[in-house]
Amino acid sequence: MGQVLTDLAVAPVTTDRKQQDAPLETTTLVVENMHCGGCMRKVEQALSSEPGVISARANLSARRVTVVSEKGRRSAEDLIEALAKAGYKAAPLLDDAADAGQADQQFLRRVGVAGFAAANIMLLSVSVWSGQAGGDMEQSIQTLFHWISALIALPAVAYAGQPFFRSAVDALKARNLNMDVPISLAILLATGMSLYQTMRGSEHVYFDASVSLLFFLLIGRFLDQRMRTRAAGAAANLLGLRSMMATVVEADGRTERLPARLLAPGMRILVATGERIGVDGRVIEGTGAVDESLITGEATPVTVDPGRQVFAGTVNMGQPLLIEATATNEGTLLAEIGRLMTAAEQSRGRYVRLADRAARLYAPAVHLLGLLTFIGWMLLGHGWEQALTAAIAVL
Repeated sequence: MGQVLTDLAVAPVTTDRKQQDAPLETTTLVVENMHCGGCMRKVEQALSSEPGVISARANLSARRVTVVSEKGRRSAEDLIEALAKAGYKAAPLLDDAADAGQADQQFLRRVGVAGFAAANIMLLSVSVWSGQAGGDMEQSIQTLFHWISALIALPAVAYAGQPFFRSAVDALKARNLNMDVPISLAILLATGMSLYQTMRGSEHVYFDASVSLLFFLLIGRFLDQRMRTRAAGAAANLLGLRSMMATVVEADGRTERLPARLLAPGMRILVATGERIGVDGRVIEGTGAVDESLITGEATPVTVDPGRQVFAGTVNMGQPLLIEATATNEGTLLAEIGRLMTAAEQSRGRYVRLADRAARLYAPAVHLLGLLTFIGWMLLGHGWEQALTAAIAVL
């Protein structure tokens, strides 16, 4: 029954009988610049439109997409090329992929640079505002503070804003719009407008606003990435609790330590006190207690005796047990739970689908509203600078 549920959770849905009868293969790709629900839909559409592809399901938490296709019709290189045409960088999923800690460190550095720049520019801005309010700051001092702010802001924006700028450029190259396009446009326009005003010696510049916006956006992106990394690693962490080695009892009574991947149903496994059980099986000798909290969530150890079923990942808390394996490796209940968790990450509920549809309209709507704001202010007789400032505020 459990295996049936797993098959239903991950099987692609199709109404083509020929496609159902054809041999299928599954390819998993890592999509580097998939950041939002709109990206997920575009990735799935780009792959689903390829000949031979039955289904494509994106997992935003892990930044992966799983493609089910007719065997031999589409290679991983073909799928990567299709995503490249849509503006997304992809690569095959490797078993020894680098830990996400490096990406977190890069984000933290960018957050630190943006935070340092925002704090210092804000100090200069407060000084300028105070001087303007009191009327006792000379124009030369005000201009000097603006130039110092520019010298801090420009390299900070260029470095810290790279995640947004790269994503926006990739989307524009593919003639698409994503959530990072209006963000990048607003930051660049605000910074450029402030530099222009500084060169003119104007009283009002917006370096503090642009860098502070970038700082808070980076914090949000970092927290989002950290959350998704943890969510994506939940199934992997669960499977990591499997025992890697087991003691096999031969027919003549000899014992041998074998890797868990070499175990097979029917083998007799000796589980010592405190050892994690590496297979699903039936107790044939011994009486004791087993900690099944990993499987059931129950903290109190369960008493087991001959004939009792035990599961991989649980811990023997009592006397040594002799177990006959009934399921090993990917056939265990623990592996099935891991597959169901992965399938659950790829599934999307009603409200998530609604959010995805809204995300597709968000970027074009914001750009259109910003353009209408600029045109409206110009028609009302305001200068282009004030009109552009209002449009930036909309973005």
